[in-house]
Amino acid sequence: MTAKPLYLPPDGRPRCAWCAAAAGDALYLRYHDEEWGRPVADDFRLFEKLCLEGFQSGLSWRTILNKREAFRAAFAGFDYNEVARFGEKDVNRLLGDAGIVRHRGKIEAAIHNAGRCVELVAQEGSLAAYLWRFEPPQNSVAHNLAQSAPSEALSKDLKKRGWKFVGPTTMHALMQAMGLINDHQPGCHHWAEAQRAREAFRRLG
Repeated sequence: MTAKPLYLPPDGRPRCAWCAAAAGDALYLRYHDEEWGRPVADDFRLFEKLCLEGFQSGLSWRTILNKREAFRAAFAGFDYNEVARFGEKDVNRLLGDAGIVRHRGKIEAAIHNAGRCVELVAQEGSLAAYLWRFEPPQNSVAHNLAQSAPSEALSKDLKKRGWKFVGPTTMHALMQAMGLINDHQPGCHHWAEAQRAREAFRRLG
């Protein structure tokens, strides 16, 4: 794919083109600068990212990011052990929560996936150890893709395990967000920072 022009905000630091969609939004830029593409090993944070990427489907990430604190409160800090115990009463509570995305299918999928996550952790040791096994060789995945061979493999395996809302496009977004790949555009001011973080990161598995 043809590389998109970088976004140049007033601070003079070029950023990935997608940041232009939230020009002037400090929260959005901070997410790009400090979080997106940085490696994550905490299982609760990874489960959060996985769930929120599912909720984002069909919506803008800006919408999800602005609702993230409400999502955290509604879903017990994305402690999958707690979420796996949610029942119909919790589904109705969440459907009535204006702070989150009130989509029954996505809510029920998040609860269902929490149960699958408990199973996966029991089998694989941790969600982090499992996900990092899908890390592709460095620079083997082109920039600016909607999905990739590694995300297709991850999606296929999770679906075999019974997970929902884990299609290859959603899983590619997860891989970008959790630093499984460094998908900051070449020339982005934060590409090198993300790369150094990945180099210093201790892989699990």
